[in-house]
Amino acid sequence: MKKAYDVVIIGSGLGGLVSSIILAKEGYSVCVLEKNNQFGGNLQTFVRDKTIFDTGIHYIGGLSKGQNLYKYFKYLGIMDGLNLKKMDEDGFDIISFEDDNTEFPHAQGYDNFVNHLAEFFPEEKANIQNYCEKIVETCDSFPLYNLQAEGKYDSEILAINAKDYIDQVTENKKLRAVLAGSNFLYAGIEDKSPFYVHALSVNSYIQSSWRCINGGSQITKQLIKQLKANGGEVFKYKEVVKFNTEGNDVASAVMKDGSEVSGKIFISNIEPKTTLEMIGEEKFRKSFYSRIQSLEGVISAFSLYIVFKPETFPYINHNYYHFKDSNGVWTAHEYDEKSWPKAYMASMNASKQDDFADGMTFITYMKYDEMKAWENTFNTTAEKNDRGESYEEFKARKAERFLQEIELKFPGIREKIQSVHTSTPLSYRDYIGGHNGNMYGYVKDSNNPMKTFISPKTKLNNLYLTGQSINMHGVLGVTIGAVVTCSEIIGKDYLVQKINQAND
Repeated sequence: MKKAYDVVIIGSGLGGLVSSIILAKEGYSVCVLEKNNQFGGNLQTFVRDKTIFDTGIHYIGGLSKGQNLYKYFKYLGIMDGLNLKKMDEDGFDIISFEDDNTEFPHAQGYDNFVNHLAEFFPEEKANIQNYCEKIVETCDSFPLYNLQAEGKYDSEILAINAKDYIDQVTENKKLRAVLAGSNFLYAGIEDKSPFYVHALSVNSYIQSSWRCINGGSQITKQLIKQLKANGGEVFKYKEVVKFNTEGNDVASAVMKDGSEVSGKIFISNIEPKTTLEMIGEEKFRKSFYSRIQSLEGVISAFSLYIVFKPETFPYINHNYYHFKDSNGVWTAHEYDEKSWPKAYMASMNASKQDDFADGMTFITYMKYDEMKAWENTFNTTAEKNDRGESYEEFKARKAERFLQEIELKFPGIREKIQSVHTSTPLSYRDYIGGHNGNMYGYVKDSNNPMKTFISPKTKLNNLYLTGQSINMHGVLGVTIGAVVTCSEIIGKDYLVQKINQAND
């Protein structure tokens, strides 16, 4: 590692890596610093019992030629290197309920989406069509979502509540639940989640839905390959613990091992609350610092990773969003010991052979408060703490309860299981770096939309922010967020033109 770079990026999650390539392509000397052994943040994969599991990237949307994420990835130089499998076009997501044997599909392509749901709700076809048109209209209001430099969204869009709008679309309560059924994608809260978050989350999947064969870490590998091809550098086991400042500029980043690197520009791809703490409260306006520290994190998750006995469980080319009943689509995060889990997402990795699944991931909500007994222990590949026998007992108890719920939807699954593995909010906190293990950054609130708006440009002259807490979460949201961050440095018109030229 050199002692100085043009750009120093802290955190090798998707936002940091995309930012690093954009600036390296423009001739900046760039280095990325990662505290853990594995690069990629939410793109990380891990292996249990010789089976690959994804940490956060269970499927990706908008990757068909000409679609928005395809164009961004093409510009970054990674599109042709990805190994992808298209999900079921007639139902990439299945919405299901414990009190109803019917499975409701979300299909790829808007006409297909409407026609398939209309088979279950024939009298609602016009309402489903109106819902789809509103999604497209909302997404068209965000210029960078469509690779346009010009245009400004109507701020009134930010204040439309997702549940309220969906409830206006139809009087049919079951259809309301089906349309909102994938709100796990943004941890939907009935009185807060904005409709624009719902629209931006589901639109690209309806356009096209894909799984990464053998996991999403291939995206990380391709990004790092392109970073190095453009002269950039990336280092692991480099945990930044402090920023040194000179006047109104960040001068250097100090790492846990005592090393230090200086730069002309710094981009933080780590938790904004942590970033501000490492720089010092006195460097920011008191109101701004207090607002960031007071932001509510999205709820965390408990995940079950199941390894199947060979050739026992058929591969399923769609995801499930499963609820105890259709009334609980917006309240699955409100649970107690007896009612947990109220809902879950079920997904599996794609592998080269299609007939049988190697493993399957089940994710449900879990509050960080359940982790209080062990919150002062930290586990990463760089640092290991024994959380103790009580933690293992907690995980085993929760895994068994979760598995009992899963068996109701997948009878006989237990006999096909070779091994079961778990992760808790502490796993998400330690390996991904989210505050209190939050899944998607901070809660966005349609009642006060500007409270959670965080500008990528800070009060310090050369410090910028990126990542899932800035703008939107998800692969597409974070990629666009990195473009927003870099636009502050090299100009939005110029950068959008370069991205579009790469797709001509």
